[in-house]
Amino acid sequence: MDSISESRLSQVHPELSRRIHQLADMLSFTIRVTQGLRTYADQNALYAQGRTIPGKIITEAQGGYSMHNFGLAVDVVPMTPAGPDWNDKDPDWQEILAKAPTCGLAEGAAWRTFPDEPHLYPQEVPAAPDDNMRYLFNEGGIEAVWKEVLL
Repeated sequence: MDSISESRLSQVHPELSRRIHQLADMLSFTIRVTQGLRTYADQNALYAQGRTIPGKIITEAQGGYSMHNFGLAVDVVPMTPAGPDWNDKDPDWQEILAKAPTCGLAEGAAWRTFPDEPHLYPQEVPAAPDDNMRYLFNEGGIEAVWKEVLL
């Protein structure tokens, strides 16, 4: 993976980073991590898109309601010589979705109400944070969440 991906992976839970590296090693192409840890403010700005500011709606989660806010989710994209391949119908995307579970990763593409390709997160954590995770974060920071939620 490139330095952009490595920088983003350095900010997420180490086990998630390890699994994303494992997935990347299994793929027949290169991926880029396009999103990792997000602040609540960053999340709220994305949530505003398509609602109070121009653009397409890209998230249903406000700040504190996305696993990105807790370093427990990343978004990836296949890379080509021309750059990122955003065509989620491309076979590379299907390869990501097929191999992610073998690395202990769940994917947002399976969500029924708001499918989110290429959102990946550890299988043993919930798809969305709960009140306890937000409490832990507010009281002890991201490390408190990581200690409680994932090995």
